[in-house]
Amino acid sequence: MELSDEEIDRVFHALAAATRRDILRRTIEGEHSVSALAGDYDMSFAAVQKHVAVLEAAGLIVKRAEGRERLVRADPAMIARARALLARYEELWRSRIDRLDAILAEPRNTDAAPSEPTD
Repeated sequence: MELSDEEIDRVFHALAAATRRDILRRTIEGEHSVSALAGDYDMSFAAVQKHVAVLEAAGLIVKRAEGRERLVRADPAMIARARALLARYEELWRSRIDRLDAILAEPRNTDAAPSEPTD
């Protein structure tokens, strides 16, 4: 399923910050409490909660309650959808490079008379 423009905007916004990328990486490796995540950053708990909220709004992570804790894990389905989007962009650029390579590989017509400069 393709991402909507709004979903794409949220994913790219979420991945724009190094802290959010690190939180995502850590939650891909395993489920963590927001408290445990916050303990590894030189920022307030509230700031980490905001980063988690941005990732959650983008659908990249899922948060669930377990007692008093909020546990966070990556959502592999959304990550796969984002990866598919990036693969389409890569395919687009590779096809453009292939076309450019083909144009540059075409033999030049050296039989044509050089054109005269005009004033």
